[in-house]
Amino acid sequence: MDVLITDPEASVRADLAFTREVRQTRPGVRIIVLAPAASSDEVIAAIRAHVFACYSAPFDHLEIAGMVMQALDQPGWEDGIQIVSGLSNWFTLSVSSRPLTAERLITFMTQLRSDLPDSERDLLIAAFREMLINAMEHGAGFDARKVVEVTAAKTARAIVDHFRDPGNGFSKASLTHVAQTPAMEDVAASAEERAARELRPGGFGMLIARQVADELVYNESGNEVILLKYIDKMSKT
Repeated sequence: MDVLITDPEASVRADLAFTREVRQTRPGVRIIVLAPAASSDEVIAAIRAHVFACYSAPFDHLEIAGMVMQALDQPGWEDGIQIVSGLSNWFTLSVSSRPLTAERLITFMTQLRSDLPDSERDLLIAAFREMLINAMEHGAGFDARKVVEVTAAKTARAIVDHFRDPGNGFSKASLTHVAQTPAMEDVAASAEERAARELRPGGFGMLIARQVADELVYNESGNEVILLKYIDKMSKT
């Protein structure tokens, strides 16, 4: 048994108790938790318990099937998500720089932001994903031995996501390969620059984040970024 999917009618608490029992005999099993509902505290508990992914109803069966396939494709699986500090309104994670780890973290973040309107949540999660992948790719070179530190906080007025990668950062002058606006000429220019540098197609992560965020603030060296989204503005859209 490599992957175990829990009963979708069981609570997260029951699933985590079951997880502890299974791990006594099968410590390497990847467990995907399905539950009728999942509070923020329960999602944090699921991350602490090192489950592979967590979903609550209504379920997207194609998404779950895709995650199962990824779980089956990881014979030497290591969790890669460690809680440094965990409160439902402020938590910090140490995340190994692997594409799979990023996708797993997105499933948890989607659950944690389930109190937002679907359209707003989807946009915010898209921006979160782009910033996380950018940190892993450009700051850590997708080296699983290196980690990205992620902090997610929610106040009465704002959602705050902070990313810190282990890289040397960047200067704005070096970003000619990144589209600065959605204008066709900017997108075309960045595509040409990426081709000249023999980089993969892309470069839209920061553009997406800038379009979604109310504020996007980098530190001096460029290896830390804060994404701010104001809740009062979200409620008006």
